Amino acid sequence: MSKTHGKFIWCELMTPDTSAAAKFYSSVVGWTTSEMKVEGMPTYTVFEANGIGVAGLMEFPAELEGQGIPPNWTGYVGVDDVDQMAKDFAANGGAVRRPPQDIPTIGRFAVVADPHGAVICIMTPAPMEQTWPELAPDAPGNIGWRELYAGNGKEALDFYSKRFGWTKDSEMDMGPMGVYYIFAHDGRQTGGMMTKPDNLPMTFWCYYFIVPALDAAIERVTSGGGKVVNGPMEVPGGSWIIQATDPQGAFFCLVAPKR
Repeated sequence: MSKTHGKFIWCELMTPDTSAAAKFYSSVVGWTTSEMKVEGMPTYTVFEANGIGVAGLMEFPAELEGQGIPPNWTGYVGVDDVDQMAKDFAANGGAVRRPPQDIPTIGRFAVVADPHGAVICIMTPAPMEQTWPELAPDAPGNIGWRELYAGNGKEALDFYSKRFGWTKDSEMDMGPMGVYYIFAHDGRQTGGMMTKPDNLPMTFWCYYFIVPALDAAIERVTSGGGKVVNGPMEVPGGSWIIQATDPQGAFFCLVAPKR
């Protein structure tokens, strides 16, 4: 496997109101936006931090309307062979929600789900003539953590480790909430997963955006029409987090080194 295989390489919001979402997240996270045009596809908005693209924004697809799918953030994981990985997901209890498809000049992607239904995108990036700069992992505006509320945390760790080459970094016993598994890619902590609480209706991945300080960000969330649904709380290591929904109902999280 290459160094890119199993690496989170992008995060994307599908929403019915891209203009409102662009304004909201630019205020809350501090992102700026630019537009990317790909032949034969709708205009795509890129969220940037310090001029570096970290996430994307697109209109909620018409074909998904009426299926009970809310506006949502989805992560992209790089894989060496997206077609083979899609087959691998399906052959091991998962599903292919959108078959592999080319995005001209960008890469080839598919939408897949794990055996308990959590959705994620996989992509084989197109060969690039140059290496694009990346934000430091702890830089404001970056995606600082990825978290899976799984049907079964232990089974999920095993499933994704076999697909993406992730390794278990550590685990924490959270008492009645069960065990929290921290996983790593290429030796670096990347995210965590746990068995979802009974009160959550479905399994899903969520994404934490880094902000400099949490209390000021909470003010921006609420004044912008969003809602904090959990937190603020301090997590092991000293960071502070909230979980929230944006004005269109998409679930997102923020993490900061201080209140």
